[in-house]
Amino acid sequence: MAIGEPATIDFATLYPGWRPRWRLRTRSLQFGVIPRLMGIVNVTPDSFSDGGRFFDPSAAIDQGLELADDGADILDIGGESTRPYSEPITADEELRRVMPVIEALAAKTSLPISIDTSKSQVAAEAIAAGAEIVNDVTGLSGDPRMAPLAAGTDVAVCVMHMRGTPQTMQDDPRYGDVVHEIHQYLAERRDAMLAAGIDRERICLDPGIGFGKTHEHNLALMAGCHTFHDLECPLLAGHSRKGFLGKLVRDRLAGRDYVTAGAAVALALQGVQIVRVHNVRAVREALLGFFAGGGFNQR
Repeated sequence: MAIGEPATIDFATLYPGWRPRWRLRTRSLQFGVIPRLMGIVNVTPDSFSDGGRFFDPSAAIDQGLELADDGADILDIGGESTRPYSEPITADEELRRVMPVIEALAAKTSLPISIDTSKSQVAAEAIAAGAEIVNDVTGLSGDPRMAPLAAGTDVAVCVMHMRGTPQTMQDDPRYGDVVHEIHQYLAERRDAMLAAGIDRERICLDPGIGFGKTHEHNLALMAGCHTFHDLECPLLAGHSRKGFLGKLVRDRLAGRDYVTAGAAVALALQGVQIVRVHNVRAVREALLGFFAGGGFNQR
């Protein structure tokens, strides 16, 4: 096997229900052994990891272009922090933050753009400006106009699990069996999207690591991501730099890119098709090195 050539894993056999592509609004993403990388652009003053660094539109645009150069497959633009206990903002303020960034990146790069929002007004304007994906932390349940908008525009959707809201989600979250309960929730939301007229091939599911879960819940979800493949939609995991990973490295924020990259390898081995990350280059190189080095090489 040549250096740089990934090992071959037959995910469709390993995980029945595994999907090889995701249909976006105007194109499709094909999946293989190495997950697609969704690069994060937080146009916010208060996001948990990089809040404020890219609040200025020009800084956010530069960051998006840098992520593209580093190997991102998708750029996810968000203007409202969803960290624990964050305060909501108006749709007008969210649009003021994200629209200059979306418009510029749509013009300067060919990468598909995702809008990270739970507001249909924001999603509609982002789609009109070129967004291919709506990434909604409420699972398209927070705004009754979101699912009809998605169905009417053929935009792809990422449906995430969150218990409560960002203001309440970390107030003593409890589950009997966290993997089973989130599996059930995502199945119900998938069926709701289908009933709303959204094609199955446009639906991606996200178990919502870090959203209304304890440290132990997050670790269980990381280990159990493969169980969601039987829902027959691509899977996205957003574990990047989150607090539960910080605890594994004694909460050294400077070290979270390394543990994030290691966790991305673990997710890749479970067939997770997309990982949402802050440091695209670090994760991409970790994945390339692991698989080119024979990681999980079937013989």
